[in-house]
Amino acid sequence: MKKLLFIGYLILITACQPATATPAPSLFPTSTLPPSPIPATASPEPSSTPAPSPTPFPRLCTEEFDSSLAGLVIRQAGNDGVPNIKNENSHLILQMDFPYTWLYALYGPQDYANIRIDVQFENRALTPSSAGLLCRYSEEAGWFEYNVSADGTYNVLYGRWLNVGIAEYLPITDGTSREIQPSGAAQKIGLTCSDSTLWLYVNGTLIRQVDVSRYELTEGKVGLAASSFENIPIVIGFDSVTISEP
Repeated sequence: MKKLLFIGYLILITACQPATATPAPSLFPTSTLPPSPIPATASPEPSSTPAPSPTPFPRLCTEEFDSSLAGLVIRQAGNDGVPNIKNENSHLILQMDFPYTWLYALYGPQDYANIRIDVQFENRALTPSSAGLLCRYSEEAGWFEYNVSADGTYNVLYGRWLNVGIAEYLPITDGTSREIQPSGAAQKIGLTCSDSTLWLYVNGTLIRQVDVSRYELTEGKVGLAASSFENIPIVIGFDSVTISEP
């Protein structure tokens, strides 16, 4: 068991962003009255066209981070330093300049029960770090977290809040896989939450199925995870995140 001090840090930054609404035309066009002595006759005002409503955030989508971000909720743990988060060259960049820092980028608009999330990423700083995926995230009930490290190891954790600013992580399982690429290489990981089972993928290969029935998490948000250890900086570039049916 490990306990972390979570700093209250919240940023709205979208994956799968909605369309931009078109402004409604003016309801008060300029009019010219006829000359005297002819009485002025009021002309009917033109009917207005309502502005279209923005498209709701989609439930299933692929985000390639080609445009401005919105809809992601950023959580940080480990210290109160301001993280460096940006959209650059079609990548979501999470940079950690402090040791033992945890960053989460949650897709805020939707909650899911059974879902799959896949992401391609690379460790650009070539220092020890981990990147991962979350599902069934709830600030009240907890979440499942699947992390992959550049040393070829992986783990699955159950995280939950104990109090304001304090979280507890309980290890569910861990292991090694030859499918995990070394630091600096682009790789893809996937996580399926289906009923009481987590399905773990690395570069398209299913490496493990994990029974999580004891934790009784039924639904929640999905998201991305990145963490630093004793060496800094850590720069993780996430690309082409896909949320799909399991």
